[in-house]
Amino acid sequence: MTWDRFTEETITILSDGGWLMFPLVLIALLIYGTAFRLFFYFTQHPFYRTKRSNWAGWVESPESSPEEVRAILEYTQEDMRSMRSIHSRFNEVRSDYLAFPDSMHRFLMTLITAAPLMGLLGTVTGMLTTFAGLGATRSGNTVDLIAQGISEALITTQTGLIIAIPGYVIAWAIYKRRNEMDECLNALESMTSQLFTKQQSSTAQSA
Repeated sequence: MTWDRFTEETITILSDGGWLMFPLVLIALLIYGTAFRLFFYFTQHPFYRTKRSNWAGWVESPESSPEEVRAILEYTQEDMRSMRSIHSRFNEVRSDYLAFPDSMHRFLMTLITAAPLMGLLGTVTGMLTTFAGLGATRSGNTVDLIAQGISEALITTQTGLIIAIPGYVIAWAIYKRRNEMDECLNALESMTSQLFTKQQSSTAQSA
């Protein structure tokens, strides 16, 4: 298919789908733009995808860990006075890393849910146009109105589903990465707490 033909067919679909096609296109752009931002965010912070077998060694020796992990461990181990202080520091780190993907994921899911609903609205408006054509028995454009209504009803519904179904798959992949990051931070917190307990035991025994 040539580019000119593709452009022509796209314009035809947009015009046949009625005015609701433009909000649907906008929703699609927002969905995939938001998804791209989230994937790019996780690409910028790949520490959670490191081998789990390395985490314990990094907790005990932060200087041997990758730069981002080292920054997290140095900050959380800076004030190891109690379990409460460790938990508080990790909560700050968790909030810093997860606040953005959590808020953007909620926004993404709202858009994905809105896409098929917008398509359903197109179905309703298309059926209204169809009924108007059926009722216009004395008008010469009856067939055109019926065809326009059916076309609008089918195209908008199909477009809404085409936008939403891949969107749900993408949202699942994004949420999976978010949970992997949270799991990594939880594991680092647990290992840091164990290190603190070990240090406290060693201090008590030496005393």
